[in-house]
Amino acid sequence: MPAAPSFRPQVVAHRGASHELAEHTLGAYLKALDAGAGGLECDVRLTADGHLVCVHDRTLRRTAANRGLVSTMNLADLSELDFAAWKNPWADLDDEAPDDDESLRGVLTLRKLLETVADYDRRVEMAIETKHPTRFGGLVEKRLVEMLRDFGWDRAGSPVRVMSFSFTALQRIERLAPEVQLVQLVDKPNSWPMLRRVIGRDWILGPGIKMLREHPRTRESLARSGRDIHVWTVNKEKDLDLCLDLGVKAVISDRPRLMLDLLDTRFGASE
Repeated sequence: MPAAPSFRPQVVAHRGASHELAEHTLGAYLKALDAGAGGLECDVRLTADGHLVCVHDRTLRRTAANRGLVSTMNLADLSELDFAAWKNPWADLDDEAPDDDESLRGVLTLRKLLETVADYDRRVEMAIETKHPTRFGGLVEKRLVEMLRDFGWDRAGSPVRVMSFSFTALQRIERLAPEVQLVQLVDKPNSWPMLRRVIGRDWILGPGIKMLREHPRTRESLARSGRDIHVWTVNKEKDLDLCLDLGVKAVISDRPRLMLDLLDTRFGASE
């Protein structure tokens, strides 16, 4: 019989409770909070008029049925779009469906999400990914740190950590806010030998679950590094068990409620 896992990882909602509700909408994040997620993950991009918004893709085709680019549109223009309809395109045909709150369906600014977290009745951590490449380059990190300062979250003990696949982007954050936790995302095994020599001593590793499943030697190397590991995107029981075997500190999931329920069966219900 395998040994019982010794550490219960934090469950971080990937773009909110995005399996059930449209990603990066306020509705998806509120559902994740209600489910008990210990953290929320979001991607941020900069609009043409300088606002950080929670959007994954550089284009709006998939999530807002629009041909525009986030970087070339103003926040006011984005605010006119529906970012939730794509998730349930047949909703208009359901006469018995409750009316949606439009504020839960539109573009979500990072400031609004951080305000929601700050006002919540328990500590909730934030994992914020800056997307690159982008036409704004380092301005994204500069604006992000400025916003964290507004909340007093640019110091040690902050509930925020910043993630990126871009080593350079994380270096920028380290220069601007040296006490903020950093997560180096990794999705290709051949990038790890180089990254392991250059990333900061206290940086967290953020490998993808697919890479961990398919490349056991890289998985073992990451585990031997002695660094905290946060894994994305963990949606299946077998993948959660792999993470528990590795002793990871956080699992980032589209299905936070499922992950919490599975962890309850292994560790007992959390308070």
